[in-house]
Amino acid sequence: MAIRSLCVTEGGDRPTIETFIGMHRAGIGITVTCPPDHPNRRLLADAGVPTIPLQLKSNFNRADIEALRRELIRGDYHVLHTFNSKAVTNGLRACKGLPIKVVCYRGIVGNLSFLDPMSWMRYLNPRIDRIICVCEAIRQWFLHMQPAFLRMPPERPVTIHKGHKLEWYSDAPVDLAQFGVPEGAFVIGCTAAYRPRKGVEYLIDALGMLPPDIPAHLLLIGRMDSDKLTKKIRSSPAAERIHRVGHRSDAPAVTAACNVFSLPSTKREGLARAIIEAMAYRVPPVVTDCGGSPELVVDGECGYVVPIKDARALAGAFEKLYRDPELRQRMGEAARERIGTHFRNEDTVRKTIALYEELVPNPD
Repeated sequence: MAIRSLCVTEGGDRPTIETFIGMHRAGIGITVTCPPDHPNRRLLADAGVPTIPLQLKSNFNRADIEALRRELIRGDYHVLHTFNSKAVTNGLRACKGLPIKVVCYRGIVGNLSFLDPMSWMRYLNPRIDRIICVCEAIRQWFLHMQPAFLRMPPERPVTIHKGHKLEWYSDAPVDLAQFGVPEGAFVIGCTAAYRPRKGVEYLIDALGMLPPDIPAHLLLIGRMDSDKLTKKIRSSPAAERIHRVGHRSDAPAVTAACNVFSLPSTKREGLARAIIEAMAYRVPPVVTDCGGSPELVVDGECGYVVPIKDARALAGAFEKLYRDPELRQRMGEAARERIGTHFRNEDTVRKTIALYEELVPNPD
């Protein structure tokens, strides 16, 4: 008999959806909750993966809990697999008293505490059997939480990198002239939703530290309309060379047109999809020693890893890549090769199935 898993998402990104599809094709009985209007629902339907049109409304919603419980009983599932905080809080209540294994996905470092009651209702809840950590940095954070006597069992957090497929990244680079970037400029791209922990301010400082003979422009992709960031840009000596392009559905193709990609996070970074997209498009990354970023980027081989909150180190890496086009090309090729070799969607599927089989060795 096949293992049956109810995966509770709010749609999921392309790697997550492709993991569901891969597991379905491998014989796992996957059913996915997905809002009816989510653009990735069509991918699941076309692959024959059963879906349930459910949009979780809040962390504790009685109707959603009852709907999940009815489905868990109806489908006689072996595994409840949750993919965000709302899924965890509602899912744990829905499966209370049922003989079902609970697996959670965790995509960021930290932001949990033994002193926070909500943390115990989510990822620190002892009823959770496994936490799939998207990078080793997250697993290590769980294993070293303080105080030690409250730590979860060491087998609970498991690292499974979220895998990709290089063929997803084949769009032609966009023309950056539409954003006011002059032809021949050395372009540093950064894709993120602005938060202080993303370290964009250090990127702005680094741009201002570059020698005047480097025609560098900074392209900020994503929602970055913060007043704080606006003031930071206005105070920069390189303000006229900083371009905020907003949210873009073609963000990977915009990144592909850049010479370098940078994500200077200062804390809590997981396995940033934006870094992976840049590497897949042969754009060498400059990242900080934060969270899962060093797991993606091998320093000096397929990009550079610099200390957090160090604008001068960022500027130094950018200057090296600007002054040595051959190095830039070599690192870009190595970056794509690393994603294609070490972060494959097929491996994510295989490791997730193996985890299911460990939890449910004899499905009936």
